[in-house]
Amino acid sequence: MAFQLSDEHRAIQQAVREFGENEIAPVAKEHDEKGSYPKAIRKEAAKYDFVAPHIPTEYGGAGMGLLSAVLVTEQLWRADPGIGSAVGSAGFGTNMIIKYGDEWMKQEWLPKIAAGEAVSYSAISEPAHGSNVAGIETIAERDGGGYILNGNKMWITNGTVADVGLVMAKTSPDEGHRGITAFLVPTDLDGFSTEKIDNKLGIRASDLAEVILDDVRVSEENVIGEVDNGFYQLMDFFAHGRTRVASQAVGAAQAALDAALDYAGEREQFDQPIGEFQAIQHKLAEMATNVEAARSLTYRAASQVESGDDNIAARFASMAKLFASEHAVDVADEAIQVHGGAGFVSDHPVERYYRDARITKIYEGTSEIQKNIIADRLL
Repeated sequence: MAFQLSDEHRAIQQAVREFGENEIAPVAKEHDEKGSYPKAIRKEAAKYDFVAPHIPTEYGGAGMGLLSAVLVTEQLWRADPGIGSAVGSAGFGTNMIIKYGDEWMKQEWLPKIAAGEAVSYSAISEPAHGSNVAGIETIAERDGGGYILNGNKMWITNGTVADVGLVMAKTSPDEGHRGITAFLVPTDLDGFSTEKIDNKLGIRASDLAEVILDDVRVSEENVIGEVDNGFYQLMDFFAHGRTRVASQAVGAAQAALDAALDYAGEREQFDQPIGEFQAIQHKLAEMATNVEAARSLTYRAASQVESGDDNIAARFASMAKLFASEHAVDVADEAIQVHGGAGFVSDHPVERYYRDARITKIYEGTSEIQKNIIADRLL
């Protein structure tokens, strides 16, 4: 399948690339070392529609399709995966609001998120339930004209910095995945609390937390979509999410390749740049080939998701995430090898890219889960 980016796509790509070079790269090391959330950069990125670019124009967003959004994500992560994650996840969960939310939800929250004035979260995973969404134990009990939520959510991106978000809870506990409902839950409600998760291996500029729901009361109007239909609503967006993760992996891999190429041209051994040795050239050739293959598969997945064939979209999204994430870690590993001992310390960014790339093999479904999905779709 031949694939060519349009002039508009290339313009988006270049604009984000320049933003990353000017605003993100110079402070990336500092944010990684401090584990600090880049609020100012997020607000600046929102001026250019790089925060939640998929939000429709009528709600203040850019109304970008998935391929355009993938290009934004890739270049943010190329500038720095940690800050790229923080900026790119500021609208986490808004796809559910856009498709299934009531109009008041869209009017109240989407313009604020698109403008960088608010941050959203998506609370699905729990301490005992990651890939097994159907097994969640958070409960939403009916109470008068609303619901009372109780439970713990784990590994929640934006947990301590978010203003509003999506919580998946059991409204019919005995029905398994058929009894899950999605709720819109602002973070300023009584009983809502968070515990920041520190000491992460990578993407340290991205906020991560445990969310505790202790008798959190929400109105009936805070149900997103239909009661007991949340699991099926969530399934609509896994292909989108996995394609976006694939683009994150491509961005991290490209960053590692860029660093390796620069170092190979400047580092000398035996009176010549190490890039003139065939052993290094072969590494660089394999790295570049894998990055380009991952990029092509990711763009193909984005176009398939946009085409509307759910079966094909799910297969390509999982293929893209699997291939791109596995090779992002491999490329970053080889970039460290090209740097030798210099790559093992933080004086050079490749050790950070290696740490950051690793998460792409885990969230939005592990590599093992992606293989299950691919095989299931093939069979």
